[in-house]
Amino acid sequence: MSEKKTIDEIKTSLWDMANRLRGTMDASEYKNYILAFMFYRYLSEKQMNYLVDQGLISEEPGKTLNDVYKEEVPDEETEKEYMEELTSALGYAIMPENTWASLIDKVNNSEVIPSDYQTIFDKFNESTKMNKAAEVDFQGIFSDVNLGDSRLGTTTVDRARSLSKIVDLVDGIDYVDESGKDILGSIYEYLIQQFAASAGKKGGEFYTPHEVSKIMAKIVTYEKEADNLGFSVYDPTCGSGSLLLTVGNELKGGSKKGAVKYYGQEMNTTTYNLARMNLMMHGVDYQNMQINNANTLSRDWPDGPDAMGIDQPRSFDAVVANPPYSAKWEPTDSTIKDPRYKDFGKTAPKSKADYAFLLHGFYHLNDEGTMTIVLPHGVLFRDAAEGVIREALIKKNFIDTIISLPANLFYGTGIPTIIMVLKRNKTDKNILFIDASNEYKKAKNKNLLTEENVNKIFETYKKREDVDKYAHLATYAEIENNEFNLNVPRYVDTSEPEEEIDLEEVLAKIEQDDKEIAELEKVINEQLQLLGLSPLK
Repeated sequence: MSEKKTIDEIKTSLWDMANRLRGTMDASEYKNYILAFMFYRYLSEKQMNYLVDQGLISEEPGKTLNDVYKEEVPDEETEKEYMEELTSALGYAIMPENTWASLIDKVNNSEVIPSDYQTIFDKFNESTKMNKAAEVDFQGIFSDVNLGDSRLGTTTVDRARSLSKIVDLVDGIDYVDESGKDILGSIYEYLIQQFAASAGKKGGEFYTPHEVSKIMAKIVTYEKEADNLGFSVYDPTCGSGSLLLTVGNELKGGSKKGAVKYYGQEMNTTTYNLARMNLMMHGVDYQNMQINNANTLSRDWPDGPDAMGIDQPRSFDAVVANPPYSAKWEPTDSTIKDPRYKDFGKTAPKSKADYAFLLHGFYHLNDEGTMTIVLPHGVLFRDAAEGVIREALIKKNFIDTIISLPANLFYGTGIPTIIMVLKRNKTDKNILFIDASNEYKKAKNKNLLTEENVNKIFETYKKREDVDKYAHLATYAEIENNEFNLNVPRYVDTSEPEEEIDLEEVLAKIEQDDKEIAELEKVINEQLQLLGLSPLK
């Protein structure tokens, strides 16, 4: 047996192999294959563990668990019983002929036919329909695996061969490190980040840099702890779900099963599928998550029962968001009547939906909760409708903190951004300004926040005190005097004083220069006279 590798060795090796296999396929598309097959393997092995734990199958000498499973399900009647048991407990069912182990046997024995891949996904989707509560979490989750993509091969046989290579790669991934720790979630997160980095502009659509997520998560979980009711977190533009997961990781007691309830919406269907897979690959049970495929601005979070008849909370303990910056949207004359926007005087302009996302998220924040949202700097000082909304937020005492971040942190854009922190239960009208825009580490073509940078921001947030050239706790009067303009440089002066000039020293140097010039001119004139030329004037 080969020696166990460290998690970094496993990650590096996997990424190198994945890059070799993807050939000319764009990284943002290739991720749909490798991540989907990783997820299918995870679901299959999770089901096998469940069957063993429940005593439905057990190891037998000379047989694999998959062999035993096949023998336990010999006919349609038994298959139906197992389908009902599995879908009730897990939300899905994978029959013996479609398990990951069965697929690997076919690949190893060169017995895979092109239709096999379509079959395993079709059968999976059929099984999820047996549990209505789970259907929304599983249905269509593999729909982005384009089995007919010509870049996999020009014929069905060539495409099946390419898919088998990906399956073989995924099967070779070690899900535990040298210490025996389960690293499946870490590997999945690493691949999402690597694909985001390789996808350029498209990468920013589905991944928030972990260091930024960590700041946001630390703030919304500060002085919070999971209780028996479960801590609820909502991301209205959830991307791959990584920001949601970071909140769960930061919450005290968040690692306990069912301690955190995850809610999110994502407009892009491919990214929506990725979010569902990512959460479950990190051990989140389908019963503890609800991710919707929806345009958050045009379709509000369900208030009461959703389309499946499942009751949804209207407000959450934490709201986090990294929405698309200054996106266009389509408000109508009646949009101002929408309960999300009606109390703030205006709706966000059509050309910039930043405040629409902010107000949507804030509407769904409960009275004791905290919201963090990443936005472009323009929301701090732009006038017109945005100025009206910003002033209303300040007067209602909802804005708690503004954190200015360095430029070039995010995938897909180099613009500097801010994190805005909002609360409903503030006890004073002060706003804390933190200017962290100049504290970062340069790495290739991107800036990074170090652990030290992250901790400094969070510690400053907790203390809410002035820090020279870094932070200022502004009073309501200061903000009012600035006409509700929240541009950070108005409150945190990071300029360095100019060096004092010693005038006597300057005059002495000028006098010395004049003497040297006069002596030089004297020498030149003497030489000109020897040459019979006119002296310098």
